[in-house]
Amino acid sequence: MEELLPLVIILCVGYVAQLTYGTLGIGFGVFSASLLLFMGFYPATVSASVHVAKVFVSLISGGSHLRLGNVQRELATPLSVFGMLGGICGACMLSYISGTLFRPAVAALLLFMGVRIILRFARAPANKTSSKMSLRSVSLLGFIAAFVDAIGGGGWGPITTSSMLLSDVEPRKAVGSVNLAGFFVSITISLTFILTLGVQGFPWRVVAALLAGGALAAPLSAVLCKKLPHRALGTLVGVALVGVNMKTILPYLL
Repeated sequence: MEELLPLVIILCVGYVAQLTYGTLGIGFGVFSASLLLFMGFYPATVSASVHVAKVFVSLISGGSHLRLGNVQRELATPLSVFGMLGGICGACMLSYISGTLFRPAVAALLLFMGVRIILRFARAPANKTSSKMSLRSVSLLGFIAAFVDAIGGGGWGPITTSSMLLSDVEPRKAVGSVNLAGFFVSITISLTFILTLGVQGFPWRVVAALLAGGALAAPLSAVLCKKLPHRALGTLVGVALVGVNMKTILPYLL
């Protein structure tokens, strides 16, 4: 019974993490990685485990968003292609440096972006449906977000979703495109980790618990993303970014 309790906790974290990620486009890597690091797992193992679980969760979540019309292919395609390249570079880099070195700077940037998103949607028109991001911008965004995500075990959703919202991409299209592209990024990063760490470097029971919780939440989160009003969804993304990253920054300020 004592051995099952941590796995049940991880399953619940996977559920909440995916519910947030699938609805708001952020959260799965951040919440899951934070828990595993707190439990004492090595950073490279944490990032690897989160990405393996996220492969299957993103497949379900991305498919659900695609079926509900939440995906903009002009965004999802370059995000996927250049995200895979960035993920490979980041996963290889993690063998030589610690991802914790980047965490405070990334958290500070995302906190600032979260505040900007809240302010933008507080005065935004009721609906905006067009993307103002160029192919070059989306491609660069995918590369950088996946690179940071592979190194730190999280960051793909917060960086991509927040950047798109600040470029006036419709919130549900941003979230859906990020979720679908996240599948290709996660599978690339996971395969890179398997080649560098070997299959013995994965706590498979932890991966299974994260996967089970995330898979349960994936279809519901896609429906919530489609149903939430445009302005409310954008504001919730900003609030979530501020809350999650304030928790990361506070220890450095106190």
